[in-house]
Amino acid sequence: MSEKITLSHGSGGRQAQALIRDHFAARFGMTGPMTDSALLAVPSALIAFTTDSYVIDPLFFPGGNIGKLAVCGTVNDLAVSGAVPKYLSAAFIIEEGFEIDQLAVIVSSMADEAESAGVKVVTGDTKVVEKGKCDRIFINTAGVGVLSEELMHVSSGSSVREGDRLIINGPPGDHAVTILAARSKLSFDKPMTSDCASLNHLIRRVVERPAAVHFMRDLTRGGLAAVLNELAGMTMCGIAVDESSVPVHEAVRGLCEILGFDPLSLASEGRVLIVADADEAEAIVERMHSDHQGRGAAIIGGIIAGREGRVILNSSAGGNRFLEMPSGQLLPRIC
Repeated sequence: MSEKITLSHGSGGRQAQALIRDHFAARFGMTGPMTDSALLAVPSALIAFTTDSYVIDPLFFPGGNIGKLAVCGTVNDLAVSGAVPKYLSAAFIIEEGFEIDQLAVIVSSMADEAESAGVKVVTGDTKVVEKGKCDRIFINTAGVGVLSEELMHVSSGSSVREGDRLIINGPPGDHAVTILAARSKLSFDKPMTSDCASLNHLIRRVVERPAAVHFMRDLTRGGLAAVLNELAGMTMCGIAVDESSVPVHEAVRGLCEILGFDPLSLASEGRVLIVADADEAEAIVERMHSDHQGRGAAIIGGIIAGREGRVILNSSAGGNRFLEMPSGQLLPRIC
């Protein structure tokens, strides 16, 4: 019978120390003394710092689990800011009765993804709450990355200008549809898999010529539509997207037609929008194609004159319309 989390695992005593030592510190490679703070060597005066919390339901899904997602999400937030991710913290809120075997799988996924991304989990925290006070397990990760001055502009979009091209690294919406299918026990002719992935290695290829990349943002809640509208509002530029150029998997498109969703508003956890200089866009896409996470990269539109602060969708059926900022919560607890 699987051992379960008890309130004693969050007490700070012997059981808590054993949980931290045997399941967290051992798997994350924390070999030094367990002090209140991690002491880090950061070879730059300029760093990027981010944090996020993960409450996804279900905890395990095709293509990942809450642990992998917690690492990928924070790594990607750093990477699209132009930073090289270095260090993560991991804090766990665990419900009494949660199976330690499941916790071990989650922690192992985090460790494997961190190793693959080239980052280290260096500090963390564990709290255990009574049965019914949280839904099994919640995870918070924070991350630190080193940022060079030549990439400081990519978060703000201050370099975006008319003629720039929009690039996406693959089909949007796979993560949201995978979570919906797992939650509702839906099946497809071709099984869906979440796009959950760390993108920092791909982004290093993208920014080989830093001045050619004018903006980057990962496509999480609100999807491509939200990011494009945020960019339009930040820069007061007009943006045009060619619907036929956006690669969307048929399963995603089909489910959206049934449920009335827009695939451009669905969340991804391994997709990034890049705004690049028109003269460099094709070369960037070619470099992206050489990376597993960029094989589906495509140019999907550009920055245009007029329509300041608005996003125009050129429909595949002809005509065009405004692509609005999503409103409401289509799918809660997808990350």
